[in-house]
Amino acid sequence: MSALPKKFYSPEEYLALERVAECKSDLCDGEIIPRAVCNSSHNLIVSNIIGAMRAQIKKLPCTAFTSDMRFKVAKTDSYFYADFVVVCGKLQLEDEDNLLNPTLLVEVFSQNTAGYDRGEKFRHYRQIPSFREFLLIPQDRCYIEHYVKRKDGRWEFSVIDELQSVIGLPSIECELAVAEIYDKVEFKRGAEFERV
Repeated sequence: MSALPKKFYSPEEYLALERVAECKSDLCDGEIIPRAVCNSSHNLIVSNIIGAMRAQIKKLPCTAFTSDMRFKVAKTDSYFYADFVVVCGKLQLEDEDNLLNPTLLVEVFSQNTAGYDRGEKFRHYRQIPSFREFLLIPQDRCYIEHYVKRKDGRWEFSVIDELQSVIGLPSIECELAVAEIYDKVEFKRGAEFERV
């Protein structure tokens, strides 16, 4: 038995569908990829990040967006949503609902979405000229992956795995305490939950 062939969509077809869809999806290389359903830990982490960053970003020439802001990767004609997006400088929009110039992108991931977020999405994100910094945050443990684009165009990678750490975000001149990210999040340890 052979698999059904994949259906590919043009950006225009995708946007027409997306603007009336009940659930959000990405358009990655012409393929529509439904966004994963978020659990309470995911939503709490995103809420914690927004709360921790709001006052800092308000003082800067930057704008922050939640996961409802779609952005376009012009070089690959693909569209994505991230869990938290910051733009520094003037907003560039393709139209009223498609951002073109994110500076910092944050993805909160589960075991099911880790490969896609770390692989295909990050491959596309790196094609955005304004994109300078990426945080990949697991929802079930303290092990944050931090990528920063250097002036020579190479990406520097580090791991933050201690709750007492503070992450410097040079692209937006802010800091993010790891304990704030995971405040009240329950990590599962075997059959038990451990609350941070």
